[in-house]
Amino acid sequence: MDFLKTIGSKLVGAAAMLAVIIAAVGWWQMEPAACDKLLGGAGRILAWLGVVVVLPFATFALIGRVARMGSNLAGGVLVATFTLLELLLLLWLWDGSIHGRTAWTFLAVGVLLAGVYNVLLCDWIASKL
Repeated sequence: MDFLKTIGSKLVGAAAMLAVIIAAVGWWQMEPAACDKLLGGAGRILAWLGVVVVLPFATFALIGRVARMGSNLAGGVLVATFTLLELLLLLWLWDGSIHGRTAWTFLAVGVLLAGVYNVLLCDWIASKL
């Protein structure tokens, strides 16, 4: 069994290395305009993810205050407010120009994941306070 694990890990490592090499060659061959467009989009996504990750931690005092209220409605409103603010930020970062089904799907999935993250993290922060 150890032999199979060793072979499997070497195959996964080789596949990952091949993917990195293919991505590097693709990046090297890409036109400058395409590189700029790709980096611009990636930067906006990373900025939005940073806000999503930091917002609950930055507002821990507010989360504690809402948790002491003992109201599920207040907690739900707080999480919905966080998620709505993150949605508005995402739309603002893309200048409100979301075109195509794929872009709308990614927007919906991103906002849903941010909402789940907000629920789980706000609940965890409230339990620690």
